[in-house]
Amino acid sequence: MIQVQNEDFDIAALYQALRLEAPNAGGIASFTGLVREFYEPQDEKQGDAVRSLYLEHYPGMTEKALADIEAQARGRWDVLACRVVHRVGELGAGEQIVYVGVASTHRGDAFAAAEFIMDYLKTRAPFWKKQRCGEQSEWIESRASDEQARARWEKAP
Repeated sequence: MIQVQNEDFDIAALYQALRLEAPNAGGIASFTGLVREFYEPQDEKQGDAVRSLYLEHYPGMTEKALADIEAQARGRWDVLACRVVHRVGELGAGEQIVYVGVASTHRGDAFAAAEFIMDYLKTRAPFWKKQRCGEQSEWIESRASDEQARARWEKAP
């Protein structure tokens, strides 16, 4: 299940949905991403805390990209059920931004599939982020570390 929404999400409800969809799962791995107060460690030293993060997307195109990422994960690992929720709009520091949950027969597959989905979400999903610090705002680029994390999956079987 893929959802792109403005509203916050309920982690317990998403987890329960995975349990119901995959009652014979051996494990569920989940990740919840939050809007950081500081985008880069050096920002904390400068005192420029994030006031908000604004996320834009193209409806239809974004959901298709997320579904493709999920399908790739299902093709690589034993995924019994999956939930991906990504928020858009204006979010404050500390708010939930993304949830990825994967149920699998084995924990290794659940962990790997969830991490793969997150690495691809960070680099291949069509979201645009604008960060507000103080009175300034700027569009955020993908980090090199995010690209490196994604690239390792292209080497892995």
